[in-house]
Amino acid sequence: MEEWVGSLWDRWITRAALREFPAAAVELRQIEKMLGVVFRGMGGDAGLRVAAALVERHQARRGWLERIAGSGDRVQHAGMDGEILRLPARIALFEDAGLNRDLYIWLAALAAHDVPTDEDWIVRNQRATLVTLHHFPGLQPRYERLLTACLAMRRMPEQMPADEAAQERALRAALAVPGSVAALPPLSGIKAHPLQPVPLWLYPLPAHAQTTRSVQHQEAGGTVAPEEKQAAPYRAERTEAPEDEHGLLMVFRAESLFSWVEYVRVNRSVDDEPDPDAAQAAKTIDTLSVAQDNERVAAKVRFDLDLPAASEDDLPLGAGLRLPEWDYRSSHLRPDHCCVQLMVARAAEPCALPPHLRRTARRLRNQLAVLAPQRCWLKGQPEGSELDLDACVRAEAERMAGISQDGAGLYMAQVQQERDLACLILADLSLSTDAWAGGENKVIDVIRDSLMLLAEALQATGDAFAMYGFSSLKRSNVRMHELKRFDTAYDAATRGRVAAIAPGYYTRMGAAIRQATRLLEEQPNAQRLLLILSDGKPHDLDLYEGRYGIEDTRKSVMEALDAGIKPFCVTIDKEGAAYLPHLFGPGGYTVVRKPADLPLQLPRLYTQLTA
Repeated sequence: MEEWVGSLWDRWITRAALREFPAAAVELRQIEKMLGVVFRGMGGDAGLRVAAALVERHQARRGWLERIAGSGDRVQHAGMDGEILRLPARIALFEDAGLNRDLYIWLAALAAHDVPTDEDWIVRNQRATLVTLHHFPGLQPRYERLLTACLAMRRMPEQMPADEAAQERALRAALAVPGSVAALPPLSGIKAHPLQPVPLWLYPLPAHAQTTRSVQHQEAGGTVAPEEKQAAPYRAERTEAPEDEHGLLMVFRAESLFSWVEYVRVNRSVDDEPDPDAAQAAKTIDTLSVAQDNERVAAKVRFDLDLPAASEDDLPLGAGLRLPEWDYRSSHLRPDHCCVQLMVARAAEPCALPPHLRRTARRLRNQLAVLAPQRCWLKGQPEGSELDLDACVRAEAERMAGISQDGAGLYMAQVQQERDLACLILADLSLSTDAWAGGENKVIDVIRDSLMLLAEALQATGDAFAMYGFSSLKRSNVRMHELKRFDTAYDAATRGRVAAIAPGYYTRMGAAIRQATRLLEEQPNAQRLLLILSDGKPHDLDLYEGRYGIEDTRKSVMEALDAGIKPFCVTIDKEGAAYLPHLFGPGGYTVVRKPADLPLQLPRLYTQLTA
């Protein structure tokens, strides 16, 4: 009975103290892609991605109902760091859902014009507001509506102590007339509270804290639950492990307890079992503390990412190649920073085309045969083997009309039409391709079928092509698997090497693209295409993640373009539209929504890119 009454009281007081409108809530995941377009379209840093803000505890004055309910003391501040534009995961401040959506758009626009400086927080936001409204005056009505709604929610200065009221009046003036306030008046009272959060402004993100998520890494081959992907990130800090292993637990001898108890069968958890309530408990924690105790963790089955023994590994082809890597933080191209090792499968046996692909391959060969070099007639030539009847009739009509003619261009000549094109297909073979592709096949199976079908189709066109796969384990071991070179024929041995590809390691895409660019630069063809098959973002263990990996890949793509090579990325990553425009440009990629469709769509894309 006591617990039931307590639960009723908790629900009632929580609803009574709630200062939000859940029915009008707008979630970041619903408009995340649109906000990214707004941010970049208004001039924001194209390398930043949009993500949920951290949950922070504030010390602003709260109402008595909120203090009783123990709520209203947490907030998600919008802000930016070097890699992420952080916005609230959910906005339900206003009763009108349109205003909540407008607040997201305003914060994205404000962030696009915010320049990091050492200015005070209030001065910096006023300057960013002025610049935003100056460049985009159409946002003025939206800003005024948001300002009116935000001021109506704030505590009136007359209800505050004198020093807090002075700060509130200065803040209201800064919001109403940006640029009019140089600094906030100081707080003099010992029990004074800071300002209430300002939803219209950006906040500086704390530099001492890291963020973390309790989700599996994309290279682990597993899947992430939707609720975990949508959860807000947590703030984390590194601390020292406690010396006392048992804390306040008093050590005692269990056999010394002599009492009659009822025997109840329970499922006692062990170290190997995860805590089912860990995610729920984490939501109530402000900061996750991470410590290293130098003890062995519980035994679990994990992927072993160490390199296999030399007798079991693929055969290396010569010494490794040293390639540079772009460090966006210092805007410097590190020379000889990566080592690319060309390899060929050790146990690849020549094989025929798999039976389930033969019918499709035959149809694709017939479709792409029209691209093969053919003999054609050129009209209007000064000399040739036959007369151009159309040109002769036109010349006679002009002669009868009194128009002078020189008699040139009256013949047809038969010539051989050539396609001067070379294509290199670069396939991502990282461990993430070991995931299932929504059916009976894995992503690596889809890539294998795609390579075989595309190669069969390219045989019909007569175009020069090569195929390579890549994966990596830190910068010293970028592995490029040689499936077919430009100077070798596509035969049973090539199909055997394609059939032998297997997922492993990580995705250092920048080094792989640079090596592919080198191989294409050696080809004399006038048109050179680099076709990249990928299933996720660039990533590796040694800091090659986040914006570092994105910027290095982007730099390698720019280097390929400067060399006269056309890179094009085909991905099955559903989130690819969030970062691929920054890497390859708006027309340099495509997202295949259903991985099973990749084998059929790839030849069609090739036709569109080269026709």
